[in-house]
Amino acid sequence: MTRFRQWAWGLGIATTSAVTAFGVAAWQANAAPTAPTPTVAAEQPRVTDPSPLPEAATGRGSDALTSGEVATARAVALTPQLAAEAEDVTGKAGPEYLSAEVDPEAGGRQAELYFYDYKTEKLVKQVVDLKTGKLAKSFAATGMQPPASEQETKTALELLVADPLGQSLAGMDGLVPTAHIYTAKPADQGASQCGKSRCVQLIVQTEDGEFLSVSEFVVDLSGRTVARLK
Repeated sequence: MTRFRQWAWGLGIATTSAVTAFGVAAWQANAAPTAPTPTVAAEQPRVTDPSPLPEAATGRGSDALTSGEVATARAVALTPQLAAEAEDVTGKAGPEYLSAEVDPEAGGRQAELYFYDYKTEKLVKQVVDLKTGKLAKSFAATGMQPPASEQETKTALELLVADPLGQSLAGMDGLVPTAHIYTAKPADQGASQCGKSRCVQLIVQTEDGEFLSVSEFVVDLSGRTVARLK
């Protein structure tokens, strides 16, 4: 019995030592520093310059007109005679400027500028040679109605707001108008002159995105009147 107990005790000590040794080894293994896992370096944020590239002073070939070219062409196209004899949409001296574009078929670089003369009800086309800086050609015709200018659109809204037919519009504040040229149809009543006169229909939007129903009205910019389509 004594030997058994000694053996058992001895076994217990041995077992305890073994377990202790295993625990120490495990702790040492866990406590030992591990090599860091290689990581891909994070991409550094880059700042880009949002500023647009400076506009070229002049274009080439059929490139769109630059703002400088348009300014130069307008100064040449507005001859002293045209400035004195024509009228814009507000009744002031000088024609209503509409638009400018490059002539892609011209041998050199030429600008075509369009004006509307409310005094004669004519569309005026002025062709400017940008290389020489001179007026190359001039045309005028009735019955031609290109898209409305920003000033014409604003004037049309002013006329509608001021007219009894536009009583649903309390004022111009916060309203964003878009104008579309209107040409009279055979059955039109009240707007039969449109086409010979310069007329528009408006689409009006509020600041919060609501569209106001004014499409039944036609604004005669030439006669400065408003008519309801029937």
